[in-house]
Amino acid sequence: MPISIGIVGFGKIARDRHVAAIRDNPAFALNAVADPAATATPVRRYPDIQHLLAADEAPAAVAVCTPPQARYAVARHALERGKHVLLEKPPTGTLGELEDLRAVAQSTGATLFCAWHSQFAPAVPVAREWLAARTLRRVRIEWREDVRVWHPGQRWLWEAGGFGVFDPGINALSVAARILPKRLFVRDALLEVPVNCATPIAAELTLTDPDGTPITASFDFLQTGPQTWEISVETATGNLLLTRGGAGLAIDGRDVTLPPEQEYPRLYAHFAALIAASRSDADATPLMLVADACLRGRQVSAPAFTDPSTQP
Repeated sequence: MPISIGIVGFGKIARDRHVAAIRDNPAFALNAVADPAATATPVRRYPDIQHLLAADEAPAAVAVCTPPQARYAVARHALERGKHVLLEKPPTGTLGELEDLRAVAQSTGATLFCAWHSQFAPAVPVAREWLAARTLRRVRIEWREDVRVWHPGQRWLWEAGGFGVFDPGINALSVAARILPKRLFVRDALLEVPVNCATPIAAELTLTDPDGTPITASFDFLQTGPQTWEISVETATGNLLLTRGGAGLAIDGRDVTLPPEQEYPRLYAHFAALIAASRSDADATPLMLVADACLRGRQVSAPAFTDPSTQP
């Protein structure tokens, strides 16, 4: 029997990614959607998680795709009722909330999965294996995209807890934390915050590892034209370049042949395996790096941000 699953929060990421991944995975069956404003849903719709889980045919699992400010309450409600929970990234608004969800999942036996989808890009396991036995010299992370293209009208990004440029930046940090051999530490950060927003629109991070490797990260939410999602790694015995968010990879200048880009199908396959094994996978490392950047960071004012899609 497939695992019945509901989606809570039916915005762009749920429509574009989650529905297809669930539909194409025989381990799952899409049960319902919970969103007060969603229209034209592929299955029945409920206004919220409470009504969804009170239904006669309540799902056994939920994928939480709301803005991050709301994810903790939704996930806790589901976990307390023994439902398996997949959390879109970033999983929660704070580290404390995620720690509590891990404790609730452990007490109820439900599976909790923090779905760092970029870690499932095809270049990631190859890069991780290649770097495992090498001595790092220098790492450069560049994640630059146009928020008006990828998140039109999503004002929650700029409110407290909305992450701003760290919404995509946390993808970069999740990949870096996965492919680099040792733990990362934030040493300094410069955060550019628009005068009409609560979250940064650009950030420059200085990081390192226990060996003192110089690691820098540059995040920008206003890049027009070609978009940049790259991690370059210089080692003592060669260089690696991860491109297109993990869909491309070159080692010493030569392209590596990779399987097709299947982030969300692989993500849901992992979720099914976790449920079958009665396990959780709730890694807090990328969220911790963002929190540390905010703790160590110096804020400077940036010009007001306007999104034409939200203007009357």
